[in-house]
Amino acid sequence: MLHFTNVRLIDPEALTDAPGSLTVKAGLIMALGGEPPARARLIDCGGKCLAPGIIDWGVKVGEPGERHRESFRSAGLAAAAGGVTTLIARPDTSPAIDTPEVLEFVTRRAAEAAPVRIRHMAALTKGREGREMTEIGFLRDLGAVAFTDADHVVADTRVLARALVYARSLGALVVGHPQDPGLSRGTSATAGKFSSLRGLPAAPALAERIGLDRDLGMVELTGVRYHADQITTARALPALKRAKANGLDVTAGVSIHHLTLNEFDVGDYRTFFKLTPPLRCEDDRLAVVAAVADGLIDVICSMHTPADEESKRLPFEEAAAGAVALETLLPAAMRLYHAGALSLPQLWRAMALNPAARLGLPQGRLAAGAPADLVLFDPDAPFLLDRSKLHSKSKNTPFDGQRMEGRVLATFVAGKQVHGESL
Repeated sequence: MLHFTNVRLIDPEALTDAPGSLTVKAGLIMALGGEPPARARLIDCGGKCLAPGIIDWGVKVGEPGERHRESFRSAGLAAAAGGVTTLIARPDTSPAIDTPEVLEFVTRRAAEAAPVRIRHMAALTKGREGREMTEIGFLRDLGAVAFTDADHVVADTRVLARALVYARSLGALVVGHPQDPGLSRGTSATAGKFSSLRGLPAAPALAERIGLDRDLGMVELTGVRYHADQITTARALPALKRAKANGLDVTAGVSIHHLTLNEFDVGDYRTFFKLTPPLRCEDDRLAVVAAVADGLIDVICSMHTPADEESKRLPFEEAAAGAVALETLLPAAMRLYHAGALSLPQLWRAMALNPAARLGLPQGRLAAGAPADLVLFDPDAPFLLDRSKLHSKSKNTPFDGQRMEGRVLATFVAGKQVHGESL
């Protein structure tokens, strides 16, 4: 039994940030406040913050097929170091997670190797090729929490409609990547003055809204539960707002990189800043931050995408897209907190409470009876990020060498400490 005292409790349900205490027993939160029970081990937190463990929705792990980029073990250690207690892994592996056999394999491997919880999304179509839907019912029975082809957009609307109707009949959640594939194919930047000056092949920001409009039309047609994995432009926000106002079962997310970086960070072709979708202009970034504050965008995630040195040390157009972010999600989010854009409860609403609620998980709350998945952190602790010290096998972070604030002091899963010095 643990009793955390002298602590700032970050409650994303009540949207409060207040001093208090918390008791853990048998892997669950026993109570908030009150005197420490007899025989409880006291942990004096020195006024630091205690929040629900982050639920990171959209993490790529290299197993199977690309274990050299990231394994369940390395991803789990990186997650624990970053205050992430539950990973929602993507199916864009090699082979894709598109059969019950592959899902059963990765579920078993994750449970054996990782110190944190790992749940899996499964592919919506076989091989993520957009031609034939997967066995959604069997995959859901085996524990798939959602279905997505990740950044492979299903271009054939008839195939998509068939898959969505079937998913709707099972109550399954479908995750879309709102981009028009024709406009986005072969591009590596957002169209505008910056991409023109750099001579980069670019897609207009409108490609996101066109893709979202198509997906929302299909949601209206089929009634499926839908989540847009990344909304990164101001032009897509009115469509999302209308869909919610009209009662469609729709939520949306955004990556921490699109909330804290813009297209100018690419500089002189810095490939660690090449992402999917590409970084946007500053006006888009500010609009999306405001949408998270208003609750229009529900989820903040890392979109952790490991890439080895060989695939990043290439000309910008040829380099792999994506960045690791399991360990940088929390300190990057602190940039928004210190800038006054989002409060700590608002951040944890988007990083823990909302993803848990959307995926039907019991985590993400500071409440009696909830799993004791917790992160103890200092939001003000400064440090210089050194990518060589990251736990991920791949080191492709855009924050290398940057001054950041926000250190994870300890991470707990079911009341068991999985990261930090022994308390």
